[in-house]
Amino acid sequence: MGWYVVDRIDGSGKNTVADMLADILKEEEGDSFVQSRPSDRVLGRVARSLLYKENRMAIIMATFFYITDLVGSLFRLRHWYRIHDDVIFVRYNVVAYLPDMLAELVYGILARLLPVPDDLLLVDLPPQTAAERIIERGYIREVFETIDGLEDIQTRMLRLSKNGWTIIDNGNEIENVKRQLITYLESEQQSLYRECPSNASEILWKN
Repeated sequence: MGWYVVDRIDGSGKNTVADMLADILKEEEGDSFVQSRPSDRVLGRVARSLLYKENRMAIIMATFFYITDLVGSLFRLRHWYRIHDDVIFVRYNVVAYLPDMLAELVYGILARLLPVPDDLLLVDLPPQTAAERIIERGYIREVFETIDGLEDIQTRMLRLSKNGWTIIDNGNEIENVKRQLITYLESEQQSLYRECPSNASEILWKN
């Protein structure tokens, strides 16, 4: 049983990697559940809609709704564990859209209040490639879904995500990404981590 987080900038392939991870875990351990963020619940939809508005207050409000949407998912985590062997969150760092100083302040507060997932995976892809993938989707782009915007968010995410993250290179073929995930899951670090859990999720969500 494990709680995984897959994170990085928009267009980096977080959902693709999360789905691939879920398929691997299903083969090895059983059923896996993927919760994308923002969710399709009301708060998640509001958060997403605000990211199309080009003003600072909208971004701050979007982050607020992102956080409340995340908390809603955390309250559901115990239930998901009852019916699934593994749970995967797509996106856990919900403050990267904020200005630098405010992002660090809010991140520090949330890091003390929220439980720590068992496994943290950061999908690596250059902002230029991510921007090209976003354009190929053909959807209306969010305010940060430009090369400059993606570069700013990536820099902020890397600064905030200092420890405990494993990098998954998504700039290669799909089979290469799958091999990275399998290698990670089979690593000695992963085995030791499961034998000796030291994070809050083991206490808060699995008892």
